[in-house]
Amino acid sequence: MFTAMQQGTAEDWAVIAQEHMVHQRSQAPLQIMDSMRRLGEMKLGFAADQLTHCLMTATLARQDNATDEEIVAGLTHDLGKLLSIPNHGAIQAEVLKPYVRDDIYHAVMWHQHFQGAYYYGYLGKPIDMREQFRDQPWFDFAEKLVDKWDAPAFDPDFKVDSLESFEPEVTRVFSSPKRMI
Repeated sequence: MFTAMQQGTAEDWAVIAQEHMVHQRSQAPLQIMDSMRRLGEMKLGFAADQLTHCLMTATLARQDNATDEEIVAGLTHDLGKLLSIPNHGAIQAEVLKPYVRDDIYHAVMWHQHFQGAYYYGYLGKPIDMREQFRDQPWFDFAEKLVDKWDAPAFDPDFKVDSLESFEPEVTRVFSSPKRMI
């Protein structure tokens, strides 16, 4: 094995690529699940902690017969808050990008502007930020993600599906990248 990338051979990179895929299939879903648990420590002024909120979002998506990718997007849409609350949508969108459809990527990226219809006015911001995206092919999914699953998902007494119940969807989505960036 090499000690600088410039020294790598085709054989070295074949081994590395294989090891990356083994890691991806076995570890990425576990890392997502472990990170989701940490959201339970974040309440952020809401009635429900962030894990409960994400579980409720995903439960609502599941009850709406969403696809695995859509359910995982609902489950993980706020996971970026572990690193940066103001930039959480962009962080999680990039995490999801290799695994999901483009409309899901964009919906998670911009979900905060779609939510803004409900609270931006209280913060001195325009409440119609979603309108700049109305002509985008992903607009309808973003509206569904926010209005049907995300915005109503703050009830701490709502019977959510357990985090473990989402492990099959998380494993299916995060085990197989659709594209490399």
